[in-house]
Amino acid sequence: MKELPFKPPAMIFDLDGTLLDTEPLYSEAAQAVLDPYGYVFSRELKRRIIGGDSLKGAKMTVEEYDLPISAEEFLTRRKIHLDKLFPTAAEIEGAGEFLTYISKKGVAPGLATSSNMLHCDMKIGHRTWRPLLRTVVCGDDPELKRSKPEPDIFLLCAARMSVDPAETIAFEDSKNGVLAAKAAGMTVIAISSPYIGPGDLDQADIVVDNFRELM
Repeated sequence: MKELPFKPPAMIFDLDGTLLDTEPLYSEAAQAVLDPYGYVFSRELKRRIIGGDSLKGAKMTVEEYDLPISAEEFLTRRKIHLDKLFPTAAEIEGAGEFLTYISKKGVAPGLATSSNMLHCDMKIGHRTWRPLLRTVVCGDDPELKRSKPEPDIFLLCAARMSVDPAETIAFEDSKNGVLAAKAAGMTVIAISSPYIGPGDLDQADIVVDNFRELM
């Protein structure tokens, strides 16, 4: 078991790839959009866009494959597939147990996700641990000006939880997410993922394979 560096008043969690194993679902949906054009959604492109703004990622995908559609149209088509897939997302090992574990110890959990509110509800609305989340900040929050790797979403979540970012631990699984949380001044624990490249989590303070290592 790995020791936490300190007991914080709050922990802020990313969602995709951190609490839920949704990254394969995003890849499956992206591939479904690419299929008519004969392209394969590459792991290298996945690594570059993971954890970031969805529109920015769509623009990168359209440019990568020179698709005859706009980034907005790509997202519209992808959404058709994601709406069916999101409720089926598996939890990262130990995620729900860890949220319960820290809540019992008086640590408030919050959520800072690049997903929009509608997709977030599809993913977590039916989870038994949803009521444990004190604050949820989504990527389409009107107060957000910049997406990860900028620190805005973590700072906003911390402000709404009335906690000092320097006394908060953030959980992430991507390079963009780790950079965002570190820029917010938080201690970062990264969940290892098969979708990231060598060195992507180097700036995290601790890296674990799953939440059970922390209980």
